[in-house]
Amino acid sequence: MPTEAELARVPVPAAPRIENLPQPVTRTPIDLEAISKGFDLQSGAQAAAMRPGKAGPKVLIFASFAIPEATLQRLVDQAARAGATLVLRGLVDGSIRDTVTRMQALIGSRRVAVQIDPEAFDRYGITRTPTFVLATDGAGTEACASRVCGSSPQFLKVAGDVTLEYALQHLNRGTKGSVRPKR
Repeated sequence: MPTEAELARVPVPAAPRIENLPQPVTRTPIDLEAISKGFDLQSGAQAAAMRPGKAGPKVLIFASFAIPEATLQRLVDQAARAGATLVLRGLVDGSIRDTVTRMQALIGSRRVAVQIDPEAFDRYGITRTPTFVLATDGAGTEACASRVCGSSPQFLKVAGDVTLEYALQHLNRGTKGSVRPKR
C-alpha cells in the first residue's frame, strides 16, 4: 500500500480538454435519415417478397466497383427494370460514406434494391462479377459454415459481362418454368 506521502506526489490529472482532441474532417454530412428510410423501404420490399403468398424466384446481380463504369451503369439499369437486387461484397475503401456516394451516383433516380452481403458471395459460390443468380423460394437461407456452399438445386447462376436478358435465357434452360424480367 502506498503511503500518504507517496500519494501526495502523484499528479492529479486535470479535466480533459475536449477542444484539443483531433476533429474529423467533414466533407458533406451523411444524411442518416435518408439512409434509414432507404433501408426501411428495402426491408419492406424484402419482407413482402418473403411472404408466403408471394411465391416465385428472385434475381440477384452480384457486382463489384472493380467492374467498368459502363457495365455497372448497365447492371443498375437492368436491375431497376427487372426488379432485381444488386449485391455487393463490401464497402468502397471501407467507408459507408464513399459507398453511399458511389451508389447514389450510379443509381440516380432509379429504384434499385442494393445489399452489402459478403456472406451471400460465399452462399452462392460467387468467385467473379458480374454474376447473375436465379434463386428459388428458400434459397440462400441456409447457413454456410464451410464458406463453400455454392452448389444447390435451389438456385442457378451464370457469370460474365452479359445482359440480364441473356443471363435469364441461359438460366431458363436449367429450369422447368420460364422466368422473365419485369417490364
